[in-house]
Amino acid sequence: MKKLTLLISLFVHSWLSFGQDETPSKVEKNQINFYATDAINGLYTLSYERALGKHISVNLGFGYKTEEGLIVLSGIDTDQLKTNNLTYSGYKIVPEFRYYLNESLNGAMLSGFYFGAYLKYSDFKSDLIGTFINSEGESFDIAYKGDIAITSVGLMVGYKLPIGKHFFVDFLIAGPGSGSYKFKLDNTIPPPDEFYEVLNQALENYSIFDLINADFEFNDRNLRSNFSVLSFRYGISIGYSF
Repeated sequence: MKKLTLLISLFVHSWLSFGQDETPSKVEKNQINFYATDAINGLYTLSYERALGKHISVNLGFGYKTEEGLIVLSGIDTDQLKTNNLTYSGYKIVPEFRYYLNESLNGAMLSGFYFGAYLKYSDFKSDLIGTFINSEGESFDIAYKGDIAITSVGLMVGYKLPIGKHFFVDFLIAGPGSGSYKFKLDNTIPPPDEFYEVLNQALENYSIFDLINADFEFNDRNLRSNFSVLSFRYGISIGYSF
């Protein structure tokens, strides 16, 4: 009887040990990210990444831009047109597709070098307030509400570095692409006749627009302007996987 009891005990112990060995480890397929570099300019961005296999994931980001930030865009300052500093607020949505060179191991979230593609849509609003002086030396107050919609598509390459069991630092090294810019103005104070010619020239010579050779065509019958330019993404985010 004692031998039988001992054999049964050994069998039960072996069976329980086998069952524990076969218990699969938890697979981490989800990650929440906060973009640290965006916050420098008052843009607070979170994203959700979902692993779809051993190499592939999809990521969806949403960011909200406040008017605050370390980067300040100086206003237009010409002989005839002077405006306030340019601040803007709004949001952006960024879906991504990623392919990681390394396989996911032991259920851990995907990490290492990756490349992929992205689509980014941004919509920002800004106020343009200032003073215009016509050719006869007369001074006029100007006030506009502006809307900027940007759609960009491109490719990207980056590296996700594990810094703990659940934490990662994601370096988006380069994200070249093409962006379509759509500008819209709504005037709250009607301007004089020659204002738009001066405004278009001032915008084309404005620092960031001068670099991309933008062509503005605002006039009293058309308060919209569109153009396409090269775009670029980069950044650093901190992520938590679960």
